[in-house]
Amino acid sequence: MNALAARRRHPAAIALLILVGLLIMGGAYSFVAPKDANASAAVATATVEEGKQLFLGNCASCHGTNAQGTASGPSLVGVGAAAVDFQVGTGRMPMAQPAVQAPRGEVKFDEDEIASLAAYVASLGPGPAIPDEEFTTVLEPGTPENNRAIAEGGEIFRVNCAMCHNFAGAGGALTRGKYAPALDGVEPRHIYSAMVTGPQSMPVFSDTNLTPEAKQKVISYLKAQEEATSVGGLSLGNLGPVSEGLFAWVFMLGILIGAAVWLGKKAA
Repeated sequence: MNALAARRRHPAAIALLILVGLLIMGGAYSFVAPKDANASAAVATATVEEGKQLFLGNCASCHGTNAQGTASGPSLVGVGAAAVDFQVGTGRMPMAQPAVQAPRGEVKFDEDEIASLAAYVASLGPGPAIPDEEFTTVLEPGTPENNRAIAEGGEIFRVNCAMCHNFAGAGGALTRGKYAPALDGVEPRHIYSAMVTGPQSMPVFSDTNLTPEAKQKVISYLKAQEEATSVGGLSLGNLGPVSEGLFAWVFMLGILIGAAVWLGKKAA
């Protein structure tokens, strides 16, 4: 006991006690500390690396090994994850061959691979992110509030989009062989991503131009149009005077030819 008491007064005893206390506290904290942040960082790093490998194998031939762009494809630095989600998620990229415009096609990657590609491109520079589900949820008609929001979405669409995409979203021709695609059957998040990234000849509608709530109203209007019944009968593709005029011309020409044949037989 006397020997132990003597050691307690040793100058190194205090330092040893502090060291033991720190080890005990550190060990206890390692069991109770949240690990989500570190795990998320590890997952994000792995996702970006996976996206880079997918990019090098499928996109670098046109966009460059560092996505800096080439004569065959633009730079992707700063386009953001939303651009990748739209282009790859709708099957527009990777393109089978160079063309004036990339058409919607078969999607070549699954959701996880698209997310990895988007994460890699997003890591190259700041740009629009994949939209939150909050603003890509379609407002269902039926309640006064939703009906009003859908009507407002129709007004916004007619002012900003109908001159290219047609009043019903049926699409239309543009200059130099380009076109505004039809919007029926497009996923809400891809419509939103197109608005914030401006693919092809489309302008960019940032949050200062159209708020996320306004974009949601436009999406809800387009989806309501898909479900709407044509009160005038055959919609003829909702192409307006072009299809309607052609139908009227062919129909009336058929009537005139039929009448001429009938009169000719009667006269004979």
